Amino acid sequence: MLNTILLFLFCLFLNIPLLTGTSPRVRVGIDCLMEEKYNELLKGKKIGLVTNQTGVSSSLESSIDVIKKNASSKGYTLVALFAPEHGINGMAYAEVSIKEARDSDNLPIYSLHGETRRPTEEMLKNITLLVYDIQDIGSRSYTYASTLFYAMEEAAKRNIPVVVLDRPNPINGVTVDGLMLDPQWRSFIGYINVPYCHGMTIGELARYFNGEYEIGCKLEVVAMEGWQRRMTFQETGLPWIPTSPYIPEATTPFFYPMTGILGELQLVNIGIGYTMPFKIVGAPWINAKQFAASLNEQKFSGVWFSPIYFSPVYGRYAKEQCEGVQIIVTDPLLFKPVSTQYLIIGILKSLYPEKFQLAIAAAKKRKATLCKLNGIEEAYRILVEERHIAWKLCSLHMSERSQFMQKRKKYLLY
Repeated sequence: MLNTILLFLFCLFLNIPLLTGTSPRVRVGIDCLMEEKYNELLKGKKIGLVTNQTGVSSSLESSIDVIKKNASSKGYTLVALFAPEHGINGMAYAEVSIKEARDSDNLPIYSLHGETRRPTEEMLKNITLLVYDIQDIGSRSYTYASTLFYAMEEAAKRNIPVVVLDRPNPINGVTVDGLMLDPQWRSFIGYINVPYCHGMTIGELARYFNGEYEIGCKLEVVAMEGWQRRMTFQETGLPWIPTSPYIPEATTPFFYPMTGILGELQLVNIGIGYTMPFKIVGAPWINAKQFAASLNEQKFSGVWFSPIYFSPVYGRYAKEQCEGVQIIVTDPLLFKPVSTQYLIIGILKSLYPEKFQLAIAAAKKRKATLCKLNGIEEAYRILVEERHIAWKLCSLHMSERSQFMQKRKKYLLY
């Protein structure tokens, strides 16, 4: 009895769902797909499944296995798998090229992050239905959404229907923050003109893309049951499967948009190479207490900065003694992740101008990547030229975000 109580308290402290007989509050798309109402959608189809290790049911059964075992009774055939960035099992690190392979049943596993990032004519020739089931993290630069949109475009050219099995936005469905995307900076790390944090599920994004970009894809979204827009992922009761090597926990998606662009500057360590990816900001030349105090003085809603001392095992400042801050989200419904990131960058520039200028000089060769991540070139100009950058960056695209909030309404499912 004592051990059970201790386990409960430990899981409660870490905000980890207990794997007991209690059902999650939310049923995801793959949980609903095999219901009778979707029989006609699947019957007689030759299915290509775009998925990875995150494609699991609420009881942790692989979506691949769910679709395979129901093939005979539902009258369809699974003919191919498609793997996004990081591979079918999520083992590869960012930007690593993925090779084609075969699964244990000799199904082809086509790579959408290798020689091509789009399904080719050859890959799609035997497919009459394309199904997508991957957990996204709610930030525009995370490439799983781009993979979906590329797949939708290629499917539409060949009149192949697409089914998206919906999953939660792990931040929530209300937080919208960050800059919009200038078409000239459209890329694999930002393909649609939505704010960096858009507050939409992957199914809602698919509907938005199909409508606003007039792709003409025959699209069906299998909606979740029980999900509400104000939910964080922890509140769904669903188990978290790491979406990639540096997104290990259900809370990590909060922090990816708070430090990811900063990481591209290569000014500080953002927890890559330590045990807290994206959750900390530090360097050997930072004074932790001063840095934390300067950030907390700004009284940003929903976040707090605590001094931290650490030594990365690898990456920026590997094996050096670093000081900095741990970012703590105190209210997931109030915090503004991208605005918080711009605040952190601004304080770093104010406190350590010489270090900042050295980083900017070195980052000039990565200007295109920084523009693609931020969404517009004006953000890069402000970083380089302005003295007080945080509020200038935060104030950009306020009216455009308001317009987006109105535009997205007709695509929301929940």
